[in-house]
Amino acid sequence: MTDHYDLLIAGGGINGCAIAREAALLGLKVLLVERDDLASHTSSASTKLIHGGLRYLEYYDFRLVAEALRERERLIHAAPHIIRPLRFVLPQENAVRPWWMVRIGLYLYDFLGGKMSLPRSRGLRKSDTDYIAPLKGGESGFVYSDAQVDDSRLTLLNAVDAAANGAEICTRVSLEGASREGGLWHATLSNGREVTARGFVNAAGPWVHLLLEQLGIPSKANVRLVKGSHIVVPKLYEGDHAYILQLPDRRIIFAIPWQGGTEIGTTDIPVDAPEDAVISAEEIAYLCDGANHHFVKQVSPADVTCSWSGVRPLYDDGASEAKAVTRDYVLELDEDGPPLLSVFGGKITTGRHLAEEAMAKLGAALGLKPRPITRARVFPGGAIGDFEHFLAQVRASWPFLGEARSARMAHAYGSMLGKMLDGVTDEAGMGADLGGGLTEIEGRWMQTHEWARTAADALDRRSKVGLHLTPEQHAAFEKAWDAL
Repeated sequence: MTDHYDLLIAGGGINGCAIAREAALLGLKVLLVERDDLASHTSSASTKLIHGGLRYLEYYDFRLVAEALRERERLIHAAPHIIRPLRFVLPQENAVRPWWMVRIGLYLYDFLGGKMSLPRSRGLRKSDTDYIAPLKGGESGFVYSDAQVDDSRLTLLNAVDAAANGAEICTRVSLEGASREGGLWHATLSNGREVTARGFVNAAGPWVHLLLEQLGIPSKANVRLVKGSHIVVPKLYEGDHAYILQLPDRRIIFAIPWQGGTEIGTTDIPVDAPEDAVISAEEIAYLCDGANHHFVKQVSPADVTCSWSGVRPLYDDGASEAKAVTRDYVLELDEDGPPLLSVFGGKITTGRHLAEEAMAKLGAALGLKPRPITRARVFPGGAIGDFEHFLAQVRASWPFLGEARSARMAHAYGSMLGKMLDGVTDEAGMGADLGGGLTEIEGRWMQTHEWARTAADALDRRSKVGLHLTPEQHAAFEKAWDAL
């Protein structure tokens, strides 16, 4: 039998999942296929920020910054459980850009953001001792706002909302082949299914060109693969704020609180293939040196507790340096038969807007009149109001969770936590602890509601519990997970 869909999407990263959500909410019958896990590549290897991209102003990418800042405002209200406002300190000591240039850039950043709920930028003050004390330099600098996100769960929540509105999400299923026949796309999947669709979206991320080659379709757009790597070291400073640091080569890196340590990143290294997403010793040394240039507390490669790398599929705009390549996206529509939309570039922050534009491009070909449908829509779990108030309610309702686990689960599930723990009155009701406080009830939720298939899906992307387990605990978790 052949199943028919309005839209077939290849790729379960942020762009594919956001498009699936947008299309499903517009009433289309959607099938998304992902050969690995959702967010298993670039979309879980970001700097984990929802931001306008302050440094993009240096390349006059005003439209992208304005769009990203609008999306930042929407997202912090749509998913307050996984997105939190963050104050950034921008030291001016030993800076490679003059004070006046940075000040103008921050004024412009605030202006492009329009009406926003986050605090606007200001200069550092002598009273900002928590911001200044960790730094080698003096008191010169600035403070501005952006936000931090759990990138893999943002991708996941797009898929959850899509599925709740009728989309079919298939992980560990690859596209074996597809061709245009009789006004439809005919596709063969690795699980043996044959499907047809009126439209096809290529959201394969770093593999976008390889999929086009597989389909035998030439592309006008080019993609440049750029690796971004991050490291985590023991906490460099106290506080919930972040730093944006100017380096002597005019690049910037971030230092951000993350999982009890400090995340430092990112690099911009041109690579030849998506499989090159592996951090090098040179990158680790570069990030350590960058942090040491600014912080009193010094770090070395031996201090790195974990790292990750992602290959970003950036639209090739002809820039000579990887750091200057636009983070904007290009949507290429091929209408030589049933439509094919290929996604080049993009970033976590603008995934929702990209999906809205994608449906606008596909609308006519699919006989649909697209309309903005997700601009004010809350993500699953996001209807919680103030997070701290919500967390207090969680702790009052389920005191047996404990302080650390209640915070982790409140952040991960938001208002969905009530459904997961419905009827649970004590810790025993959650089942056995599989490791790191992740119990049977949460593991089954991940399996039945979040497409988690392996222990790595649960430990690395549905949660970050894996970072805190020893090798022995990891092995025990895998054994317990397989028995669920």
